[in-house]
Amino acid sequence: MRTAATLRAFTGLALLSRGFRPFFLGAGLFALVAIAVWPAVFLGEVILPTAFSAVEWHAHEMLFGYGAAVIAGFLLTAIPNWTGRLPVAGNALGSLVLLWFAGRAAVLVSAKIGWATAAVIDVAFLAVFALVVAREVTAGKNWRNLKVIAVVGLLAGANLAFHLEAHFTGDADHAGRAALALILFLILLFGGRVVPSFTGNWLARRPNEQRPAPFDPWDAYALGISALALIGWIAFPDKGLTGIALIAAGLASLARLARWRGWRTFADPLVLVLHGAFLLVALGFLAAGATALAPDHVPPAVGLHVWAIGGIGGMTLAMMTRATLGHSGQALAATPGTVAVYLLVVAALVARVAMACLPQWMAPLMLAAAGFWCAAFAGFVIIYGPMLVRRS
Repeated sequence: MRTAATLRAFTGLALLSRGFRPFFLGAGLFALVAIAVWPAVFLGEVILPTAFSAVEWHAHEMLFGYGAAVIAGFLLTAIPNWTGRLPVAGNALGSLVLLWFAGRAAVLVSAKIGWATAAVIDVAFLAVFALVVAREVTAGKNWRNLKVIAVVGLLAGANLAFHLEAHFTGDADHAGRAALALILFLILLFGGRVVPSFTGNWLARRPNEQRPAPFDPWDAYALGISALALIGWIAFPDKGLTGIALIAAGLASLARLARWRGWRTFADPLVLVLHGAFLLVALGFLAAGATALAPDHVPPAVGLHVWAIGGIGGMTLAMMTRATLGHSGQALAATPGTVAVYLLVVAALVARVAMACLPQWMAPLMLAAAGFWCAAFAGFVIIYGPMLVRRS
């Protein structure tokens, strides 16, 4: 009650009252702008003053720009529920947001300020954020979530490795795969909590409905298989053994998903989209495994973008929309506009996979994929932006 009363008494800027507000809004706007310019950057029509190549800039900013912002917003909102401590707010939260924004600006102009300077500014956000998470989790004696500190710290390390690898070798393939794998593992880890939890809450309102299976040793085995497969993919993405491990992880994730009874949630898009995004993570494992085993038949970009657009894009939008509604006092119900946002991400995924399989149609399919993605995030900003900036 003291926590709730303190939150109600907060007199600062509403945008800085909870972590989800500035970071979800920043993530939505950044996802819109970064992909709006991406086709022109890729085709060489726009030259950015970055030390990264065009493809590296795109990969880095979607992982460490958009992805890191959503993770920060989610964790800063969830940790007070885990620890019972007051949320990071006000000037402290504003400083974190400015540090994230400084990283985006530094990467953009890294060719002018120097790659090392840009790297220090960019890596600072995740490094400081890892310390904030560590302080909150340990102060609240929330030992169960110590692993979150490790994952955020590893993500900061992957960001540093991305800058170093890109500068000294000319590409950042290993660090990029490491960052993607860490975000995917966070989805597998927290998805295993929130998807069955929200599904169970929804099914509880229906008489005689069986609840989703609780977390048990099977989930732990599936997470272990997935972690090993992702480590293999980071180091040896084209090896047959990696392909077998990825397919095993995909099948294990599908088995987890089947235990959560998602087919009973078609009447609630806010719950169904969680199952859909987790399904795409599982399908990404299968596609990446197929690439390792049959590279001539399945382009690497297929699995990569099923994971990135479908799994990560879908799950982050699902969590941002649901958390914004829940924490701003709105009904937990998806409007037609919200459903359209979800479907537009699926359309972007279909167009991007088609682009990988039909290189002769690269330019129009890239424009279509970017257009659908931008429309999705424009919709998110238009619908949810007012909820994020006003006091509920």
